[in-house]
Amino acid sequence: MGAFRGILTIVGVAAILVGGLWVLQGLDIVRWPASSFMLGDTVWTRNGLFLSILGIVLILFARKRRQP
Repeated sequence: MGAFRGILTIVGVAAILVGGLWVLQGLDIVRWPASSFMLGDTVWTRNGLFLSILGIVLILFARKRRQP
């Protein structure tokens, strides 16, 4: 069960990082790559926020202790 928790944590952290990038691109704060279709599009801000929240939920689920 420990490997599953580790995988969930890694996926959760990756989701938070990618979601954060999408939010910043959607808000037109991060302009990388310069020709991205995501720049200044609020749809990607919403998608990034959703993905980041999902990542937080995955991490919390992975850290949850099992009751004996």
